[in-house]
Amino acid sequence: MSEKKQKIINSSIKILFMITSLLFAMPSIVYLIQNKTVYKFEPYFKFLYQAQVNRGIQTLLYIILFAMLSLWYFMSIKNRKELFQDTKKMFLYIAMITLIFVAVLPFTCSDVFYYLGVGRLDSTYHQNPYYTTIKQFVEQENNQQYLQTDTVLAQGYLNDWADSTVVYGSIWTLICKGVASISFGSINIGLLIFKLINVLVHLANCYIIYKIAHKKIFTLLYGLNPFILMEAIACVHNDVFVVLFLLLALYFLSKKKNLKISIVFLSMATAIKYFAIILLPFFIIYYFREETPRKRFARCIQYGFLFLIFLAIPYLLYIQDGQVLSGILIQQEKIAKSFYVIITQYFPQIQTVTINQLLLRSFTIIYFFACVILLNKKTITLREEMKKANYFMMAFLFLLITNFQPWYIMWLFPLLMWQRAENILWIPQIALISQFCNSIFLTYGEGWKNGVPFTFCFMVGILGIGMINPKVKFMLKKRKNRINLSKKL
Repeated sequence: MSEKKQKIINSSIKILFMITSLLFAMPSIVYLIQNKTVYKFEPYFKFLYQAQVNRGIQTLLYIILFAMLSLWYFMSIKNRKELFQDTKKMFLYIAMITLIFVAVLPFTCSDVFYYLGVGRLDSTYHQNPYYTTIKQFVEQENNQQYLQTDTVLAQGYLNDWADSTVVYGSIWTLICKGVASISFGSINIGLLIFKLINVLVHLANCYIIYKIAHKKIFTLLYGLNPFILMEAIACVHNDVFVVLFLLLALYFLSKKKNLKISIVFLSMATAIKYFAIILLPFFIIYYFREETPRKRFARCIQYGFLFLIFLAIPYLLYIQDGQVLSGILIQQEKIAKSFYVIITQYFPQIQTVTINQLLLRSFTIIYFFACVILLNKKTITLREEMKKANYFMMAFLFLLITNFQPWYIMWLFPLLMWQRAENILWIPQIALISQFCNSIFLTYGEGWKNGVPFTFCFMVGILGIGMINPKVKFMLKKRKNRINLSKKL
């Protein structure tokens, strides 16, 4: 292929990615032009936001556009050396695509309105969101008047989570408080600010990934992934902040050799979503890998205590009693989009709580012995330990969480750089599959029973890429051998 033709193809990939992103954002832009506000916006998986348009047509359009985005994404990864010879231009292109997704309304999830509502409850009305729900506050005498002037509180009041206390850690509550305080009670301003902050966090994540790996492929796998753009920017999920703090923790551990700062950021990630604590012993033992097992154990106690202090400090602003952690347990009591929903639907005689507790005990035992082995291991490398940590993260994600949601897959991206070469694409692939599986809700609407076909679809997709990837690798290896043989001949 001539150099001129290759340049035309490369330019076409970039342009098509951008055009498809704009087409994906167009229904949201039309909605905003028609309504001029997101107040009383009802997501409920309506891609076109038009009740009169058949859900099947909406679903088909979503699948086509998302499939096109996925195609340009993988072509961008494949041709990255020609497409992004200049690193600065690569970041600029990621920023341009990301900004387009700011215009996409959160049509698959309304959590951002809950974030803002809780933040407003805390910042403006000085209520402790770990003890008072949005509904409890609004329904008190004379408080309904605030709904007339405060659309942030009013939209939060309409949210499905309005009758729940905060279900996240204290760092996230403080972030919500900060964003809501500069929204001026306008849901339009609040949503825009939140989206722009998530854009900055997303771009920061791309930069940190590049600083750690020094390879464009990892930055592009994360930065241009339609799944990430959809969940982090369009739907404004807080998991992008967890990714930021985990990446910072890994950066200070691997590049700056500063365990204390690394643990500060790890505690901040944990103070949003508690799963991040899984990485703690891996960080400490790796850092003190040159010391004896006994000293390593002492260091684990020392720095584990330090981690708990850092974790507890932001909670001091809210804690009154043990109830401060009760909201975290609410999510685990719900069942959605996991194999637990299949058990509930088809095997009601089996207690899902029993299975979950059994798996949790098994996970704890295996995790404990893995840490003991790591304590006594002679040779410790970050790559090998991050591979093991990734397995535990996946087990936690897919086996222990009863209320699984697709955006949780974002948790796996910070460890992507240390995985085996043949498995690097696996995480981005299952992330994209989760979005295609979400089309089930676009067709049939939201409801816990629709989690059954979602889970079946998702499991088949994971099995599919599990079988296809090794086959593709074998075919590529075979082709390479044929090429080398022909050269010899």
